Amino acid sequence: MADNKITLSKPYEFEGHTYTEIDMSGIYDLKSRDLSGVDKIFIAQGNNPALAGLSLEYAEIVAHKVTGLPVEFFPDLPAKDAIKLKNFVSNFFFSEA
Repeated sequence: MADNKITLSKPYEFEGHTYTEIDMSGIYDLKSRDLSGVDKIFIAQGNNPALAGLSLEYAEIVAHKVTGLPVEFFPDLPAKDAIKLKNFVSNFFFSEA
């Protein structure tokens, strides 16, 4: 993951476009109000708020917020890439660095 981009394991087709990476650099611009919005979406989807920050669904909503890609982009990512995304978001929020 160089330059805050998640390199996908293989090209990913979505709505007529081919993606080879997901640029997550916008994560550094998140504000508290952004996270409140992410939480609202996460809870509205029926997810347990105690799992926020650790779940794949939460990472997908954060990625939607920071990339501008639609939330529908993320659920069909290959499993390996979905885990890369989840780990990137979790590491961002929970690492001390």
